[in-house]
Formats: sequence, structure tokens, C-alpha cells
Amino acid sequence: AYCFRCVVPRSNSFGLAIVLFFHNIFRMKFTSSAFISALFLVSGAAAFNPSVGPVRSHAAASSALFSTAEETAVTEEKKPSKKDDRLRMMKSEQFYRRGFKEVREDVEDVMEDQFKSKLVDEMKTSNYVVEREGVKVHLAKDFGFCWGVERSIALAYEAVKHFPDKTVHITNELIHNPEVNDNLHEMSVQFIEKDEADPTKKDFSTVSDGDVVILPAFGASYEEMDLFDKKNVDVVDTTCPWVSKVWNTVDKHQKAGSTSIIHGKYAHEETVATLSFCEDYIVVKDLKEAQMVADYITKGGDRDEFLAYFKNAVSEGFDPDTMLSKLGLANQTTMYKKETRAIGQLLQKAIMEKFGPQEVNGHYMEFDTICDATQERQDAVHEMVENSSELGLDFILVVGGWDSSNTAHLLEIPQHAGVRSFHINRAECIGADNTITHRTMDGEIVTEKFLEDMDKDVVMGVTSGASTPDAAVQDSLSQIFLLKKVHDGAKE
Repeated sequence: AYCFRCVVPRSNSFGLAIVLFFHNIFRMKFTSSAFISALFLVSGAAAFNPSVGPVRSHAAASSALFSTAEETAVTEEKKPSKKDDRLRMMKSEQFYRRGFKEVREDVEDVMEDQFKSKLVDEMKTSNYVVEREGVKVHLAKDFGFCWGVERSIALAYEAVKHFPDKTVHITNELIHNPEVNDNLHEMSVQFIEKDEADPTKKDFSTVSDGDVVILPAFGASYEEMDLFDKKNVDVVDTTCPWVSKVWNTVDKHQKAGSTSIIHGKYAHEETVATLSFCEDYIVVKDLKEAQMVADYITKGGDRDEFLAYFKNAVSEGFDPDTMLSKLGLANQTTMYKKETRAIGQLLQKAIMEKFGPQEVNGHYMEFDTICDATQERQDAVHEMVENSSELGLDFILVVGGWDSSNTAHLLEIPQHAGVRSFHINRAECIGADNTITHRTMDGEIVTEKFLEDMDKDVVMGVTSGASTPDAAVQDSLSQIFLLKKVHDGAKE
């Protein structure tokens, strides 16, 4: 038996309580050595109790006091990280992220009316298949609006209704979907334009005291958030949580002293926002550019030539000779996940070759920042492509904004597999003269013949990007049904 009064000072009520707790719970089950270990755990736990402190000599106390003061001075001098600053901004009474409950029901009704589709709902309850007017349609198992996009639209709509007497601005397109952005225009939301003198910047002169500013689903740059924080404006933040996850990831890179390698498109709104939270970074858009970085790591190269190629995709003062020895990988949330994984493997291999396998963890870190919705939609299209011959698909139709990165990557999957496919942004892209205006993988907008044999029944697949409402899919399919119906009717 042990005397608690002997091993725990009378003043240490916290430690005594814990020991008594352990004794009562584990009585008759502790060996002597285990019980002594528990006392050491209690002693360590007491350090987290502000009302309890271990007994020290005057010399030790003096030394600790000196050390604490020194550490405090360093802490006070330490500049807050951009993440810390962002979190501070978000605590402002003029910063809104949770929406406005008093108008929520009205907004839900509006969104239901604008974006839902009876046809798509019917397909979801009919094994994702529908047949009409000589056209058989197979719908991808995962498609369309993701939770983040729906949340962003709802927050923006609620903001307009909550501030009916204020001027409401938005720093960019809310999402990459023409119908949604058209709706915001009709609601008198002011889209902040680019500065005529410098197209790389925006003209915020139109934002006045007392106005409301909506941050889009892609997020806003640190500099923009800082500007609004210093103005007397209400900020409604609709940033997708998956984008915030990327920002947290690059903050970890920063704290580890790593250069962030971002798999993305340097001019994309989301990546622009992410880069503003980085210190040292380089952006690679594909495996080819990642290979260039890997080659420089392992073989070196022409520094000026390297910097000239990546001039728009690196941080200010970037030095490939010193800043590629410790790396952290993250990605734009809408990129093609398989390519991101391949880039990660490529970089790991380069680091292993440069520093040795045992040093990889000290020179490379990787976090999965592809959003679940993006991956699910890509997987569903892969499944459709793999079964395209069995289903007898004539083509696959991809519906979504032409500047939507996640939608563009959906097109790449059938294209790489040699399956005829088209990416349209509106139903109007399908013409009454049997033409289709679509965006190619290279970003070119072209018009060509659509249905190759109008006399036979059509079998097609359809999917849509994470920023595409079901109503846009229904409108596009209705155009095809009508086109086939008119043709077949003319034959009769």
C-alpha cells in the first residue's frame, strides 16, 4: 500500500484527485511498478493544470522564469502566419460563413425551382436509364452539384435576401456555371471587374463602406480578404471547405520549411487564392511539367531557362537551386486525381534519387486534397467508359461550364479512351441543324456534325460537373429528344 499524502503534496489537489481516481478504478489490478508509472503520468498531467505546479528550488524557478520571458519575447516578435490572420478575420462580426436562417426556407424553394429536374430524378429511380423519342440515355452514377457548390449558392442567395437594401458585390464568378452566374446578375449582384490598367488585378473602387462582398466557392486571395477586413463591409464567405483544406495543407508546408508544389492551373481562381497563402511555391499543370521539376532536382539544369518557363507559376524570388530540396505536394481540388498521384510518385522518386530512400520523409510530404465529389464523378465516368462497348454508346455528353476545371477533366476520361465525347456548357450548344458546339480538350470551341446517323436509334451516356445543376442536364437532353423527334417525324 502507498500513502497518498507522502507521494503527492497536500497543495496538489489535482494530482491527488487523479491518483485517487486511478486507485479506485484499477484497485487490485495494478502491480507496484505499474502504480508508480501512473504517479509519473499524474505528475506530467499536472503540468497542464494552471492551478498546479511542481515544487522547485529558487534557482530552478529563477531559470524557468528567465526562459519563459525570453520565449515570450520571441513569441511577441513572431509574425502571425497568413492562416492565423485569416482565422482572426473570420472572427469579425461582419464576417458570415453560416448563412441567414430567416431567409433559408425561401432560398431553398428558389433553388428547387431553378436547379432540380424531374427527368433526372426519374433516371435515378430507373437504374440511371431513360428512353425517349428513339434516344436511350445512360446517366453516370455520380454527377452534378456537389455539397460544396450547393452550399455556396445557398449562402450567396441568402446574402442577397438578408441585405435587401445594400449593394452586394462578388469578387469573381460564384462557380463555373453560366446559369448560376446569370441568376446572380439578375439579382443585381455586382461582379467586381478586372482593373483596366492591370488585368492581373481587380478594381475594388466600386466597393463602398457599408456594402456586402461575397467570396466565391473558389475562395479569395489573402490580399483580398485583408482589404475587406480593413474596410467597413460585410463579408459573406462561401468558400468550399475542401478549398480551405488545401490552404491548411500549404500552411503545414510553410511551417515545415517546405516549398509547396501545387498541381493545378496557375491562373485558375482557386489556385490564385491558394498561392496567396503560400510562401515559396511552384505550380505544375500536368505530368510533363512535374517531370521538368523532377529532372531539375536530380540533374540540375539551366536555371534561367527553367525560371523563364515557369515565370508565371513560381513565387517571387524563387530559386530552383535551393528551393527544391524540401517539398510539399498539394493540388487544386478539381484536378485529375490519377495524374496528381502520378506526380506525387514522380517527385518521391526524384527525392529518393537525390537524397536516398532513408531521407525521403525529411524532404517530401504529401496530402490528398482532391475533393471527394471530384473523385466520385471521375470514377463514375471511368465506369461508363469501361462499359461503353457493352452499353453500345454512340457518344458521351459532358455538361458544365467551359471554364470549369472539374468538368473539363471529366471529358478527358472518354477522350483518352477513344470514346466519342463532347463538352457543352448550355443546351443551346445542340443545334436544330444537327450540329454541336463544344469545347475540346485543348480548350478550343468548335462546331461539328452531332448525330452521325439520324435514322437509327441513339444510345448515349451523360454526366455533368460538380457545378452543374440537374436542370441543365434535362435541358440538354430535351434538345436531343426534340432533334431526333423532328427528324423521325419528317421521315413519316
